[in-house]
Amino acid sequence: MRRSMKIATAGVALFGLIALAGCTTDPSVAPAESENPEESAETTEWFDQELFDKQMEERGVEPQGPADEPYLQHINAEMVDTSEFASEGAKKACFANASISNPWRQTGWITMNEQLKSLQEAGAISEMETRDAQDSDDTQIADIDYFISEGDCDVFLISPNSTAAMTPAVERACETGKPVIVFDRGVDTDCPVTFIHPIGGFAWGIDTAEFLIDNLEEGDKVVALRILPGVDVLEHRWAAAEKLFDEAGIEAVDYFTGADPAEIKSIISDELAKGDVHGVWMDAGDGAVAAIEAFEDAGADYPVMTGEDEMSFLRKWKDTGLTGLAPVYSNFQWRTPLLAAQMIFAGEEVPKEWVLPQKPITEGELDDYLAANEGMPDGHYAKFGGENLPGYPTVWQERQIP
Repeated sequence: MRRSMKIATAGVALFGLIALAGCTTDPSVAPAESENPEESAETTEWFDQELFDKQMEERGVEPQGPADEPYLQHINAEMVDTSEFASEGAKKACFANASISNPWRQTGWITMNEQLKSLQEAGAISEMETRDAQDSDDTQIADIDYFISEGDCDVFLISPNSTAAMTPAVERACETGKPVIVFDRGVDTDCPVTFIHPIGGFAWGIDTAEFLIDNLEEGDKVVALRILPGVDVLEHRWAAAEKLFDEAGIEAVDYFTGADPAEIKSIISDELAKGDVHGVWMDAGDGAVAAIEAFEDAGADYPVMTGEDEMSFLRKWKDTGLTGLAPVYSNFQWRTPLLAAQMIFAGEEVPKEWVLPQKPITEGELDDYLAANEGMPDGHYAKFGGENLPGYPTVWQERQIP
């Protein structure tokens, strides 16, 4: 049964894939091949040289904003005037969420609700009515239209399930004249007041591919584990990585896994049966431990590997001593939409495209992040950014559904 949640004062609801940037396509580039021919036939080519170059450059830009509040930092921002929305009193937020169906989204959902409590205490937000689309485009479209017809939303917060399908619904929300804030995944319209996201999928793909290339030899084999097709940030991650692997002479084969640990183990086992696998690349860390365990089960040497800042991977990385990198799709972004709403109703300028910092966790930083997140469950994300919120650390440790 799908959930409709109204969060008023106390109580943190829990639930949560990954997210981001507005997509563009380049039909002149041939589609990436997948080991699953049916999925390969349906995969759209997402590589965009201009966006690749933009995110490549943004990786080296020093963010503007408070040093100890990365969720308020921004990169190369064009600020927009929001004085037309300035209004006193606590406001009702209406949040159309793609889902809380995986640990990344669950961690962010907890953080968002703790941020909500803080803004309620400050008198900025009265309540947040949330509808969870459970990873369904049709459901989320209906959710947005419900909020529009309901007529009592002061601000729309939208984390899109997918890019193209959600664009018309987001545009309808914009037509109400109320501020619209999109975060996580993008849509093909610039009508929202602000679009909040980390640097992006191309940056992830560049960080991870460069790491593997630096630690492998030309001709080495990498198995790329991808969650699913059609989500802009995930497609961008693989498009960037595949380009760099090709240029470096790395043999890379990719599979869609649905983040299913059994499927991941089967894929790795099959590839190891064919010969050596030198590296593992992932477009999300969900299932990283299963991939490592497949090498252990086969008695094979650990690969050079990129996972994510999920605690299960960080702990397994430390335990095994493998050569690893934890790319980050900054989970603290879940705080920013509510803080942006507060700023908008105060008439303060906000970035039109709010690009948040996105920095991987390296081997030299691993111990620090393990220590800082000691006691957190495996599904927690190290760079969640909620350490100064009221429920820290208990709410994230317990991850209870009210």
